[in-house]
Formats: sequence, structure tokens, C-alpha cells
Amino acid sequence: MHISLRSALLLALSPALLAPVLAAPPAKELAAYAEQLLDEQGIKKDGPGLTLLVAQGDQLLYQGARGMASVELGVPLKPEHRMRLGSITKQFAAATLLKFIDEGKAKLDDPLSKYLPDYPNGGAITLAQLLNHSSGVKSYTGIPGYMHNPIRQQLSTVELVKVFKDQPVDFAPGADFRYNNSGYVLVGAVIEAISGKAWHEALDAALLKPQRIAVSYPGEQGLVPGMVQGYSKVGADALSVAGVLSMTQPHAAGALVGDVQALWRWNQALHGGQLLKPETYQRMVTPEGAAVKARYAFGIGTDSLRGQPMLQHGGGIHGFSTLLVYQPEHKLTVALLSNSDSAGINLDLIARKLGAKAMGKPYPAIQPVAVDAKALQAYEGIYSPDGRDTRTLRVQGGVLTSTRSGSQPFKLIPLGKDRFAFSNTVAQLQLERDAQGKVVAMQYFADADGQGERWPRTADLPQRAEYALSPSERQALVGEYKSARFAIKVFVDEQGQLRGQVPGQPVVTLKASGPREVYVVEVDATLSFASEGEQPRSVTLKQGPNVMELQRS
Repeated sequence: MHISLRSALLLALSPALLAPVLAAPPAKELAAYAEQLLDEQGIKKDGPGLTLLVAQGDQLLYQGARGMASVELGVPLKPEHRMRLGSITKQFAAATLLKFIDEGKAKLDDPLSKYLPDYPNGGAITLAQLLNHSSGVKSYTGIPGYMHNPIRQQLSTVELVKVFKDQPVDFAPGADFRYNNSGYVLVGAVIEAISGKAWHEALDAALLKPQRIAVSYPGEQGLVPGMVQGYSKVGADALSVAGVLSMTQPHAAGALVGDVQALWRWNQALHGGQLLKPETYQRMVTPEGAAVKARYAFGIGTDSLRGQPMLQHGGGIHGFSTLLVYQPEHKLTVALLSNSDSAGINLDLIARKLGAKAMGKPYPAIQPVAVDAKALQAYEGIYSPDGRDTRTLRVQGGVLTSTRSGSQPFKLIPLGKDRFAFSNTVAQLQLERDAQGKVVAMQYFADADGQGERWPRTADLPQRAEYALSPSERQALVGEYKSARFAIKVFVDEQGQLRGQVPGQPVVTLKASGPREVYVVEVDATLSFASEGEQPRSVTLKQGPNVMELQRS
């Protein structure tokens, strides 16, 4: 249940605005372009795949599918197949609560305690803070170990709230933003308190049935017509069916199912003014308070597409990945549903390129040029606009990479004349040189072109010490380390390489810079193990600006 957000916007959106006519390409051209994008993402016809749709207003521009609804049975995917929507569910839950607010049954500044009197500190948490992830409530999906066996248990709303209600909070209500699923479980609980119905029954009655939107809650045992199998990757290529979870647990944060046509209809109703009062809708799509910096409103993230406002939400749940996009000026919908939860498919990139193509503003074609690895070293260094957020350019394996503080490295594709494109994204950067030809800054273009962000070069590239761990030194680091918020397992693989794994995430490679110091190859992070004792009792994780101490379990 995850979302990706990018550039800041000032939104002034009205569902009553008439959409300009798109300079959309012919249907065959758009279909061919979609096939090209699926090829680029390596989506095979005989494995898990995705369904996708592009529409303007009530005009369908393209819909298609690739891959298998059931790999085992050889059943191909069709656009009308249904999948778990994951965190797109949050839009539906948010709109239901806002509908009740329009009807005078609640207020956004109501305290949570009005509806859940025994919730700890509920008097300080508002409904608005639940909707925009500024409540500080601990996300139950982030509790170490919870996404294994505990997520399989069938729980009532009251029982699910008990899972996290007494967990330490992340921050005081309204003080910060942190995306979390517990907040939307509480939104569901508030909906139940107001309506006297299960959250999904209230949602269905308030929004789905009146608008004839074919989105539903599958329940614990319910059979859903047209529902496909979800998959996960095991290792590099092997597949497994999605892990087991009780659908009572994603709750109002991620439990709905639907198809791309239903998501199109949802966009038409929500953004077309059929569900909420104009002033309520405006608040739903406008970030406020601590959520402004994260560009998150109420169940909707704000972004841009080819320089124009865009609204979106993605989702990730066992066996499925999803993304729903809406571009208000053109009333443009792009919907993508994948029956794989593996990280290999970049739904955001597919959606952006399809949307831009449909708008008649396609992204520039990437035409790589050859650059000698030695010449690339001139670009190495630390770049920062403020002294805190950094991008590190480093040559690795003959390729220039960019690593933002606390993130993973992206390969850069040389385009010539000091310009590079980020692999598997639309972003580009332009390096600047002074009169002597020395690289002094970069211009970062999140949307390939347009207005860039200037990042001055602030330091030389730090040199990583390479240390060869002895077998005993390596073995001393092996173990599981945990805190209230995080856990990592350190182990040695069959080839003798030190590895690390966070529950539910891919295995990473650990390289030593000292007997008790390692760094993560795939991410900008280091692990510093306590120096005392034959086996360290703790480790300090540093990832970007975040520092966390973990205890050996």
C-alpha cells in the first residue's frame, strides 16, 4: 500500500471546467505505443501482466491487457478482469467520509475521540489528520514481523484497531507527515460509527451503487467474478502465488477490488462533481498542513504531467500493484492494474508516458551516446541545493549513477553535451561547467524538461574504504536486529557474500569498510555495529538523514 509523489503544485481545480480537446494520437498509434512501453518493461505474455486504460472524459482512447490472469491454467488477461486495488481504496474511503461531512454528519476538525472514545490521545487527532497521514499514528503494516503470519488473521474493525492503538506514536498529531495504513483503518472505523454499517457497506451505499461503479469488497470468503490470481517473484525469475492475507486487514486502507473500467467511472464521478460539494472536493485535492511537503491531500497525491497538474494514487498489496491517474485540465484518466507485486514493473513510467502521448505532449525519445568511463569521472561528486538533501554521482561498473540521500542508485544514460537521462524514469539532468570546464552544478528535470532545479556541486566524491572481512569477523555480524519501527536480518549467502534483508523487501548486498562497518550497495545506507563483544549487541542504521539504533534479537 504504497504511493509515489513528485513535484510540488499549486492546485486550483474545478470539476465543472470543460476539458480542452486532446491532440491525441490515433487509436492504433496509441495502442502501438502502449505495446512498446510494455516491451520496454519486459512484461511477458506468458507471465503475470497488467490491464491498462486511457480515456478523456467519457471517451475511451485505449484499453488493453498483456500477460496471464492465471499462469497455471494459461488464461490470458483481459481488460475487464478484476484485481485488488490496494491503496487506491483510500480515495474511496476518503470520499465516503467527506460525503458524510457534506451531509452534516461530521466535520473535518472533529476529534477522533468523538467516534472512538477510548482511542489513546483521540481528542488531539482530527479526521483531517487521519485523511492526510499527519496523525502520527503507528502504521500496523510497519510493525516488525506483522506482514508475515499476523496479517493472515481474520479480524473485526475493533480487533484490528487494537493491533496498533497502543503502539508508540511516530509524532504528535499534526506535527509531521508519514504515510500510514492505520490512519485509514481509523477512517473506516469512523465511517462505521457514523453509519452504523460496516465501512464497505456504507461506502457501497453512499457512492458505488448510486453511481453504478463496479468496485466491491471481496470479504473473507467471497468469490469475485472475473478476479485474477496475484503473483510474487521468488528470486530473479521464479514465480509464486501471492502470499496469504485476510482481506479484513487491508480494510479501508486497501481492501477493494475492481477493474480499469470501474476506475475510469470512478474518476468521472469524483472529479466530475457527482459525489461531493465543490468546496469539499477542492479540499480533498489540496494538500494542507504538515502534508503540504509530501504533496498529499485526502486520499489523493498531487503531481504534474508535462507541466500540468495531475492527481494520482498507487497501491501495492499481496500479489498486485496499481496506479490511477487523473489530469484535470484534459479530464484524462490513466488506469493500470498489475497482478504482480514485484518491483520490476514501473507503473508510474508507463502511466506518465501514456498520458503524455494522449495529451499530444510525448516525452522526448532517449537516444544514448557512447561516453568513455574515464570521462564520466569528471561528473563524480556530491550535489546539494540546501546542504541536507544530496545527490551523489558515482561511476560504478563503467556507468554513471545518481543516488539521492537515503535512496537507491539510478543508472544514468548519456545523451551527449553533459546531459543524462535516468534509467526507467522520465527524469533528466544537465551538468553545468564553469569557464575552466569544471563541473560545478546540475540542473535536475523531474519531468524531462521544462523548469529545472539547480543542485550545486558541494563536495568531492567520498572514497569508500574496502575491507576484507575474515570469516570470523563476517560471522560475528550475522543476526537479526530490530527496533520498534524497523528490522533487518544480516546473513551470509551460499557464495559467502554478506547480505541483508528487511522483512518483505528484496535482499541487498553488504560491503565492509571496516570490521564493524558495512554499507548497502543498492541503497545509500550504512550499518555500524557496536564494537564491544564478540557478537555486537546493536547496530546503528544511517540512511540519508535518518539514524536508527537496532538491537540484536
